[in-house]
Amino acid sequence: MSKARLVKTFEELVTIDSVSGNEEKIHELLKEKFLSFGMNIKEDQSMETTGLGANNLIAMLKGDSEKEPLMFSSHTDTVTPGNGIQVIENDGILYSKGETILGADDKAGIAIMIEAIQRIKEDSIDTGNLEFVLSPGEEIGLIGSSALDMSMIEASMGYVLDSGGSVGRVTIASPTLFMYDVSITGKAAHAGLEPEKGVSAVAILSDALKKIKMGRIDEQTTANIGVIKGGEATNIVMDSLLVKGEVRAIDPAKADTLIAEMVAAFEESASLHGGEVTIDIRKMATGFDVSDDEQVMTLLLSAGEQLGYEIIRETSGGGSDANVFNEKGKRVVNLSVGYEKIHTTEEYIPVEEMEKAVLLVIELAKNSPRRTEVQ
Repeated sequence: MSKARLVKTFEELVTIDSVSGNEEKIHELLKEKFLSFGMNIKEDQSMETTGLGANNLIAMLKGDSEKEPLMFSSHTDTVTPGNGIQVIENDGILYSKGETILGADDKAGIAIMIEAIQRIKEDSIDTGNLEFVLSPGEEIGLIGSSALDMSMIEASMGYVLDSGGSVGRVTIASPTLFMYDVSITGKAAHAGLEPEKGVSAVAILSDALKKIKMGRIDEQTTANIGVIKGGEATNIVMDSLLVKGEVRAIDPAKADTLIAEMVAAFEESASLHGGEVTIDIRKMATGFDVSDDEQVMTLLLSAGEQLGYEIIRETSGGGSDANVFNEKGKRVVNLSVGYEKIHTTEEYIPVEEMEKAVLLVIELAKNSPRRTEVQ
């Protein structure tokens, strides 16, 4: 019966449209549900600055205050095409009708939270205080969680329920991510009659690229230039060029070094050729790396052993709200909840994986150590 309820909750959640920036209705539903469970709700006022459709929401299930509190987090927004989702179940696997995404990223995480709360209450399971954090705007740059005042959260550690693959996989490391735009300004001239009077933006780029590392730098570091735009005609020396790139590194120092090298390369090349560059650098996420001896991992490893789950540690090449929580002092890892092929119309999730995730959340919650056990 509880598994059927889990599926019903998931279907209810995904049929509420909440493409990034339009999260109001899903948050209204979640507040109603949490209140019906007798939970305390806190809500910030972040949408005033983020421009998103909802604020961050923190719902607490009160427990034993002598136990270490835990937080669980999911995001409430989806990517496009995410309006008008219809769920189809086939052999225990949930799909969309095929015209939209399914929205398991990350409404599977939310459904898992809700089912875990219901079972904890129904079975009178002893836990510490449990905080469930719901953030909008994750898909467009971790905007909601980045605006959250972490002092609103009691727990110092927890679990983000927002990673693909089979349950038991856990993202323990994720990179610092920088994105940058370089605007190169040269001087136009007729390419056939007097090219020497021009300053080629292409020449500036060409010389800069000789000093910029690209591709896979090492196992945990990558760099890429993905966009180059410029030029009007073949007979004009190109006087402007836009370059867009990124750097990802688990080690923040390596990311800083690569960015500094990129800036120096463009500035030196522009000076050499008599042009100019304007560089806009945006830090999109701060990396984290959690070791096995940290409390958040020892609890997870113990829970996995109790349930017979193999815990598989993974390093991500992308970011999630876990990056933000770690940057702001909440030690978290990102748990896989079973979804596959996210951000496509072929997205799916096995019900059995969702059920396994519910059991894992409950096991984590009931085995949180007593405060005196935490060194």
